[in-house]
Amino acid sequence: MAITSFAQISMNWNFPTPIRFGSGRITELADACQSLGISRPLLITDRGLAQSQIVARAVEICQSAGLSCSVFADVQGNPVGENVDAGVRAYHAGEHDGVIAFGGGSGLDAAKAVALMVGQDRPLWDFEDKEDWYTRVNVAGMAPVVAVPTTSGTGSEVGRSSVITDLSDHTKKIIFHPKMLPSLVIADPQLTFGLPAHLTAAVGMDALSHNLEALCSPLYHPMADGIAIEGIKLVKEHLLRAYEQGDDLEARSQMIVASTMGATAFQKGLGAMHSISHPCGAILNTHHGLTNAVMMPYVLMYNRKENEEKLTALCRYLGFQKASGPRFLDWTLELRQRLGIPHSLAEIGVSSDKVSELAARALEDPTAPTNPRPLNQADLETVIDAAIRGDLDAAAI
Repeated sequence: MAITSFAQISMNWNFPTPIRFGSGRITELADACQSLGISRPLLITDRGLAQSQIVARAVEICQSAGLSCSVFADVQGNPVGENVDAGVRAYHAGEHDGVIAFGGGSGLDAAKAVALMVGQDRPLWDFEDKEDWYTRVNVAGMAPVVAVPTTSGTGSEVGRSSVITDLSDHTKKIIFHPKMLPSLVIADPQLTFGLPAHLTAAVGMDALSHNLEALCSPLYHPMADGIAIEGIKLVKEHLLRAYEQGDDLEARSQMIVASTMGATAFQKGLGAMHSISHPCGAILNTHHGLTNAVMMPYVLMYNRKENEEKLTALCRYLGFQKASGPRFLDWTLELRQRLGIPHSLAEIGVSSDKVSELAARALEDPTAPTNPRPLNQADLETVIDAAIRGDLDAAAI
């Protein structure tokens, strides 16, 4: 099918879950719920979106079709266990029978965790992504989920896990079960039109980091590699336009696809960008995508030898005249500058007194084992310190 206009594109995909992609497809929200047997959905989103027009429109679509739809929005930027607990209480109080996960990564992750927990008799942390802990889940108690992304970064709408902060020790924990994958996704690029430019930049760089770290993971997964390479190309060709022209339908469409591709690819694994970003978010509440964007060149510098072959091939696919790891690094630096991304962790509130703690937590993060270069405490301290000071060369250890 030749693409003539993204206003005319409406496609149904089934990878990795049924996805209804296209401009204006939010109008199918009630039908999507009904197809899953949901008549009383609880729409879960974050505090920032709670009063938005797009949430009001989603509720109106459901109610006009005879569905009893309520909104739960007590979800912070980096969702915590207490947000999930409150969502479970709201679900039961309203006698709901399904969840609409609506928003960016925070809203989607919290909603998926609520849908998991509504039928469990164990605490949330018993389902952390460790060993075979997912087998503890009472699958029959899980609620069906329709996911509706409103940003183009995390790709949580096609993920089988949620990242939730445990305030007892201020760590981000990955809650996992294969059936946490939403039953149906509505990917409507029009819902991202109102995303401010600085958030478009941050979440777009998050999509890039997912695809990039998946590609560079040392595990063998050629299918994930293919998805990641094309996802990076979509970011290269469309992120700047989405940033500069927020209502460009083609750019917004391609970025929502790139985001979905990143989360599909990273089942192969992630790396030190995320290993460091997770504790920064848990301890200092930094924005996840922005932190990944800041860390990207420092981690690329640290992994430069291990990544050289893959990044050289990637540069050829991206059409760079010169193909090499340093050329790819230069492109990321140029892209960050044009997007207004800070160059150092210090600019987003990370101070040098946190280096040792952040490094220790990064080393324990579940994304650390698939970094292309083995990580250790000393190296992580050096890379984090370099990123705080904005000294890229210092990360080349």
